[in-house]
Amino acid sequence: MTTPTTPTTPTTPAPGASDTTPTAGASDTAPAHDHGPQLRWTQHAPEVYRAMIALDAAARKDVDPALAELVKIRASQLNKCAFCLDMHLTDARKAGEREERLHLLLAWAEAPDLYTPKERAALALTEAITVLTDGFVPDEVYAQAAAHFDETELAHLIALITTINAWNRFGVSTRTTPGKA
Repeated sequence: MTTPTTPTTPTTPAPGASDTTPTAGASDTAPAHDHGPQLRWTQHAPEVYRAMIALDAAARKDVDPALAELVKIRASQLNKCAFCLDMHLTDARKAGEREERLHLLLAWAEAPDLYTPKERAALALTEAITVLTDGFVPDEVYAQAAAHFDETELAHLIALITTINAWNRFGVSTRTTPGKA
């Protein structure tokens, strides 16, 4: 999620029920859940929401805005956060990101000509921090990122990745749905 000063960012998560209620014979396309948000967390914990907004703004301070959107989209893909995916795909398009790059972001490692070495290092770091399969970021992934970002940029990139993961967890745990704000 982004700060409320971004035009496409709602001031609260999407309220309302999901439009994708499963129907008989539609089991192949049925959503994972057929109800709206479990909790409108921003209404019940506004101080946490404000703190997240402040953290988000501080984290993206030294990160290129286009790269920040790629990172947010990739983490949101991994976390299956539909609300954040919808928001950041929209933001990336409004900022002029090419459709080809957005469509192939899921397979960025197999499309090396579409992403710069710096973007590839950031995306690898995003995946390592988001998944943490081995409980830590592999040294080679960290070293690759450190080769493309100075220490201040790297610190902000790590903070940005951590922040989008927190936003994703709010979104998926409360089942916030896109397009309902």
